[in-house]
Amino acid sequence: MQEVSPYVVTGRALLGEDLREEDVTITVSGGVVTSIEPASRTPERWIVPAFFNAHTHLGDTVAMDLPARGSLADLVKPPNGLKHRILTATPQAELVRGMRSSISAMLATGTTGFADFREGGIAGVAALREAAAGLDCRPVILGREGGEAVSDGAGISSVHDVANAEEVVRNARARGKLVAFHAGERNPNDVDDALAFEPDLLVHCTHATDAQLHRIVDMGIPVVVCPRSNWLLGVAASAAHPPIARILELGGTLYLGTDNVMFVQPDMLREMAFTATVYRAPPEEILRAAVSGAWLAGVSGYLEEGQEANFMVINPLEKNISFSRDIRTTIVKRLDSSSICQTVLTMQ
Repeated sequence: MQEVSPYVVTGRALLGEDLREEDVTITVSGGVVTSIEPASRTPERWIVPAFFNAHTHLGDTVAMDLPARGSLADLVKPPNGLKHRILTATPQAELVRGMRSSISAMLATGTTGFADFREGGIAGVAALREAAAGLDCRPVILGREGGEAVSDGAGISSVHDVANAEEVVRNARARGKLVAFHAGERNPNDVDDALAFEPDLLVHCTHATDAQLHRIVDMGIPVVVCPRSNWLLGVAASAAHPPIARILELGGTLYLGTDNVMFVQPDMLREMAFTATVYRAPPEEILRAAVSGAWLAGVSGYLEEGQEANFMVINPLEKNISFSRDIRTTIVKRLDSSSICQTVLTMQ
């Protein structure tokens, strides 16, 4: 990570939420973008917002690519799914080492923040905090099994999987914390029950009905989609699920996440490229979905004056991407970590 103060960089930048391309000089002082000034004759350099992975299960790193078959419930349903049995049997130090390695992998591919559904109660939350310690990242930890009390909020599985969901939500609200639900991953049956709690975030909505999507958008609830995980776990087999195009058409807020490290590498570059290929969403919408989740950490995520610094500097000359006619499309479809030469991140 580049030290953020003082720091000046010149190049072609993607500015604001509309991700407009401009040649500029950016000045960072005290960890804040203090000025963005027009520049001419800029070097071959791109300056773009860093990514925020809006849904992870980093503890699953210790079960990476384990040969396993079975239904989604057999693999990941709490409390006795395969992954939960593995997490319970894994020593704490090994869990920490695995999660730290996955955070490092995210940092190397341009992701400086993430929202994790953390299993294991209070000890599980402590393990993720230990894993992230000393790394330049913004973790948002959504605890489970009692971990809600000491984390940034509640990361609830399907409302049908958690007997005390009402109590969990009530306690999280009393503490002013976030409430997030898995919903609609296998079928639409749990979406309405999740909406009854007026959550801050829904994850998946893979099979949400059109009426449910209307409700979600009207309520202003962001949806995190995890396309690669949905395909690998067999809950999606076409561009209709998750309903990315429909969410965008309705004016909803879309975030992008990678879900379980057990199945999918936490790499937003791969997630964006897959989403662009299968779902054919506009590249600027996919890129926004890969950035906007920073709201969960209480920051903008975008390159704007007055915002905390949180961006990447890319050298397009490292690969053929210097021939790009549209930076947004190229980042979504073609960027790899070898072209990322530094990241600038405010840590407070």
